[in-house]
Amino acid sequence: MADKILFITSNRLGDAVLSMGLLNYICEAYPERKITVACGPLATSLFEGCPQVESIISLKKEKRSGHWVKLWKQAVTTPWAMVIDLRNSAVSRLLMAKERYIYGPSISKDQHKVEQNAEVMKLNEVPSPRLWPSAEQAKKAEEFIPKKENKKNQEVLAVGPAANWIGKTWPADRFIEVIETITAEGGLLPNARVAVFAAPGEEEVSYQVLKAVPEERQIDMIAKADPGTVAATIARCDLYIGNDSGLMHCAAAAGIPTFGLFGPSYPKWYAPWGEHTDYARTPETFDELIDFDGYDPTTLKHTLMKSLTTEKVLSTLTEFWQGLEQSTQPAEKSDEDEWAEEVE
Repeated sequence: MADKILFITSNRLGDAVLSMGLLNYICEAYPERKITVACGPLATSLFEGCPQVESIISLKKEKRSGHWVKLWKQAVTTPWAMVIDLRNSAVSRLLMAKERYIYGPSISKDQHKVEQNAEVMKLNEVPSPRLWPSAEQAKKAEEFIPKKENKKNQEVLAVGPAANWIGKTWPADRFIEVIETITAEGGLLPNARVAVFAAPGEEEVSYQVLKAVPEERQIDMIAKADPGTVAATIARCDLYIGNDSGLMHCAAAAGIPTFGLFGPSYPKWYAPWGEHTDYARTPETFDELIDFDGYDPTTLKHTLMKSLTTEKVLSTLTEFWQGLEQSTQPAEKSDEDEWAEEVE
């Protein structure tokens, strides 16, 4: 009986997170079906806690498309009820499947990546990404950031000062200035603890930012856990600020207020997704930022985000935060409401 679903998603962390909106829809629409996820090695831990996921296939890129051959060998004997392929691979066309949904050229690129994923299955409503931390990931996350017994003065600011490319990495000294401003007395999160998150290989810039925080308020999350555990830990924070990266998308999917910083990338496709998200970007577009003699993304040695000022980030962030506070305040009672209560 064909009752299994194959979900082929990205090898990149951010895109894998954004695909979890579509996975969330599948789980809700087909609760009786078991799911096999095929994704890159970096993203596998994100799917470990999803109750309907029974198998995760790690697709480590190989020469001559060897990783796709391995996936085909693992999947070819299963009669799939449904195959969803967000990689537009040949494999999805070579498997037995009652239904097949493939991210192809017909998908409109003039929309956010989450919306593009929804279009693959022709959904009328766009499902938002969500996280499913496993019990082990949730346990480790609580060890990193213990439960708050008293919310007041126990807020945690999460910061992601690195990125997978130096071109879209905002300068460390500006992160430090923003942190000092919003955690100062009278700031958005006065005296908040600061958790700095980064992946292996991003230690240098990240420790530069962390060490600028008073030691008693530091939370070191630099290369400390797998992405699934990191996402569960970010979910315990009160605000996330960071470059355009997979961690930013983890924060948005976790539902915490998320503020992204953009330069040579495309917020039209990759802005943080959700009700409690916003971003600031350089005055120049991606194409304008890379329009100089000798530009080569593989040899670039400096950031392309210097035109994004601290003042711009702080003003946009403050407006965003104040908007969140207003949206969570109870509405003022009208004279009619008070009269109705007196009558009752």
